[in-house]
Amino acid sequence: MTHTHEHSSKNLKTAFFLNLFFTIFELFGGLYTNSIAIISDAIHDMGDSLSLGLAWFLDVKSKKPKSKTFSFGYRRFSLLGALINSIILITGSVFIINAAVGRLLEPQASDAKGMFFFAIVGVAVNGYAAWKTSSGKTLNEKVITWHLLEDVLGWVAIMVVSIILLFKDNMYLDPALSLLITIFILWNVVKRLKQTLFIFLQGSPEDISKEEIEREILQIPHVQSLHHTHIWSLDGEHHVFTTHVKLGPIEHVEGLCAVKNQIKAVVQKYPFEHYTIETETDLERCEFDDQ
Repeated sequence: MTHTHEHSSKNLKTAFFLNLFFTIFELFGGLYTNSIAIISDAIHDMGDSLSLGLAWFLDVKSKKPKSKTFSFGYRRFSLLGALINSIILITGSVFIINAAVGRLLEPQASDAKGMFFFAIVGVAVNGYAAWKTSSGKTLNEKVITWHLLEDVLGWVAIMVVSIILLFKDNMYLDPALSLLITIFILWNVVKRLKQTLFIFLQGSPEDISKEEIEREILQIPHVQSLHHTHIWSLDGEHHVFTTHVKLGPIEHVEGLCAVKNQIKAVVQKYPFEHYTIETETDLERCEFDDQ
């Protein structure tokens, strides 16, 4: 297990530094070739560098034990990273869209040969980084791999445009490609931001049915009803479950323990990082009974 964690951190670290150095290289390349498409991809890569950096940091951070300050652990830090990253990408996308529209209104020539050279480097660097993380088993590595594959496809598109510009001068092609890349990125970022905010607001995870769990628990002997049942997610993958279970008459402590174990067996079938089950006898009145 330790070896897997170290391998995961090493892959994310390699991908992060590759992406960061290439982003700086790409910004200078976009200014040198006067290509708004390359600059727009550089802004996107800047967001990806932040994603990789946060993924690497959180991968290391997640190994820390729970503390008094963070009793649920550090998993929820990834949501903060996703929120910051989304805001940066949206801000950068608005800037690029504004610049691309300006280029469409006042076209400028781009250096096709320079674009082609940077496209080759872009495909090679992002392709290698994607290959490094593709063998990973952690969720961080899988998500980052898809980000890097998107970058590879974006550079392939820039390469195709640069080849066309080598044979036919068209000053509208570069800003048009920039708009397409940016709108595609913006669409995905907004969807991710929506999911992040949903988890921040403690919405119920879509992959778990509250009604199904309650139905299974109600089938257990001596269980009369459930109330104050809540399901929320720490980071979109690891969830939390709490409920109050009203029990019928039980004569012996052994019988109570048996019912509790059956309830736990139902809950443990689901991907809950934490769960709390409050059992109440038929003689008790719960203040949360109507919730």
